[in-house]
Amino acid sequence: MRDRLFIATMLLPTMVLLVLFYGYPILDNLRISFTDLSLLGMKDGGNWVGLDNYRELARSGELGHILFNTFVWLTATSVALRLLIGLAVALLLNTSSLKHLRVASVARFALLIPWATPPIVAVVIWRFLLEQHGAVNDALIALGLIDRPIAFFADLRTVWPSIVVIMLWNTVPLIALSLLSSLQTVPEEYYEAAELDGATHWQKFRFVTLPFLMPAILVLGLMSVFWSFNNFVFVWLATGAGPGTFTNVLATEIYLKAFVDFRLGYSSAIGMVMAVIMALFGVFYLRLVAQRQLEETL
Repeated sequence: MRDRLFIATMLLPTMVLLVLFYGYPILDNLRISFTDLSLLGMKDGGNWVGLDNYRELARSGELGHILFNTFVWLTATSVALRLLIGLAVALLLNTSSLKHLRVASVARFALLIPWATPPIVAVVIWRFLLEQHGAVNDALIALGLIDRPIAFFADLRTVWPSIVVIMLWNTVPLIALSLLSSLQTVPEEYYEAAELDGATHWQKFRFVTLPFLMPAILVLGLMSVFWSFNNFVFVWLATGAGPGTFTNVLATEIYLKAFVDFRLGYSSAIGMVMAVIMALFGVFYLRLVAQRQLEETL
């Protein structure tokens, strides 16, 4: 009991700060979501409307399209590609060939450049590269792959792949370097034992490498989902939720309702829906991780 009391006492200041820093804004946002508060009428406050904002959101004709963009393009596609490409890059950097050529350190340093680039700068750079007279179109025309320039951010067929490419360029290095650190902790004895048993390259990866990487992949996957689902910068700076509202996601919808339509109450309702979705996902995800670790222990 004395040890538990000591631990609780040491954690108490941090817990109080977390409650004040996170708890108060969440509760205040919840309160605002039940009002018709306007950005132009913040001094007077909003009138209580109950669940009207949530009902309007549920009946919105754009909600299905926004949820599809948020779940499929912004989150599922970008996270899956981020983990797959990051794993491939980590495996490449960990190969003996690169170690013998002594370029692994240079490659790791090069990976830091896109990761250290601020997202705003990354979007600006890629907008120049992907514009109709940019370097990407010039290269594709020179290679004979296309006959005329593509308006990557105006064409409905290419706008989402373009946004995902920008996100991957900026975020894959962190995944790759994190998985590379985990790869370097795998004992060489495991690979030697697998070779003695006649294991193929795929079997060594499946039964030796992947189990060691799974804890890191699970954590990175969870972080990537949270980061991608709530992301506003890449979509807004790349397309402004356009063309029209084609790339509109929940985060940009909050901005549009709050600072374009001045409807803070409605935008707060969207924010609470996002918070509930991510909380449910986090609980479900962590339960799966805990169950998996328990099964491995047993």
